Formats: sequence, structure tokens, C-alpha cells
Amino acid sequence: MLTTSPALPVPASVHAEGVSNDEFRAAMTRLAAGVVLVTAHEPALAPDGPRGEDVGMTATAFMSVSLEPPLVLVSLREGSRMDDLLDEQPLWGVSVLAESQRHIAGRFSMKGRISDRLLFEDIPYVRGEASGALLMGGALATLECSTEQRIAAGDHTLVVGRVLTARVPSADGGPLTYFKGRYRQLG
Repeated sequence: MLTTSPALPVPASVHAEGVSNDEFRAAMTRLAAGVVLVTAHEPALAPDGPRGEDVGMTATAFMSVSLEPPLVLVSLREGSRMDDLLDEQPLWGVSVLAESQRHIAGRFSMKGRISDRLLFEDIPYVRGEASGALLMGGALATLECSTEQRIAAGDHTLVVGRVLTARVPSADGGPLTYFKGRYRQLG
């Protein structure tokens, strides 16, 4: 006589595929990634009201997608302030951070942080002509983009942007990277 035992409950952090959130996170920390600051300008609510606000977010899931046309992709946590803003505002900027800009990456990755206006206060930047987004001084490269496509992917949104401008304002220093949960320098 065959008997079946009741299915054991699967812990919430283990997916049907058999990998836990902790295992997946640990494996992905072994992938070195470049660090960028994604920025956008949130327009004023009313034409005669207070000026809009500049918003920034550190990202390590950023990549080139296509040369013809020039496309890039950034992954944003679904429902984050940047995800919500780029759902309404199609123009945004990217600053590829240099190893000397670790403080900028840390500042814009804090949870429960203060107003972005205060975070930008003592950082050199220029306002992009094509996007209106802030582009960091001292960055290895800056891009201005227009959203081409948004793709829902699990708990993130993949935003594909057409590159409107690409500049290499600083050739000094190496890139800021993210590896094993920490910002690092190459070499």
C-alpha cells in the first residue's frame, strides 16, 4: 500500500526552482559591476508653482544594449522613486562614476535618505542640455537618454533608453566597481 506524506512547507525565501534568496544574492555578489548614478528632473506640478526637483539613484545593473541605435538598459526596483519618475518622465541621465566618487554612490544608495536636493548640494554637476538631468562632474562618462521601452521583470523594471548624448569629460582615474557587497577600485 502506497502512502503519501503531506508536502513539507517550503520556507518563504526558497523559490520553486530550489534556490533561496540568500543563495541567489550570494552568487550575484560575485559578479563585479560598474557603478553609475542615474538622474532625472521631476518637473514642477504647476507652471507657476515651485520648481521641480532633481532625483538621483545609484545603480549597478546598467549595461550597453545596442550600437545602432545607441541603447542602454538600467534595472530599477519596481515602485522605487526612480521607477515611478521614469514612468512619467522619459528623459534621464547617467554618470559613470570614477573610483574617487564612492561617496556619491553611497549617498544615493541609502534607504530612508534625506531629500535629494540636499544630497546634490555639495557635488559638482552640470545640467544636461538634452535631458535636464544632473550629470556629475568628475564622472568617467555621462549619457543623456530618452526611454524607449519599459519591461516588467520580477520585482524590477528594465528601462531601455536611447542615448541622446554621450560624453567622456574625464579620462582620469579608474571606474568605481561593486563586488561582494562593497564599492571597490580596480587594481
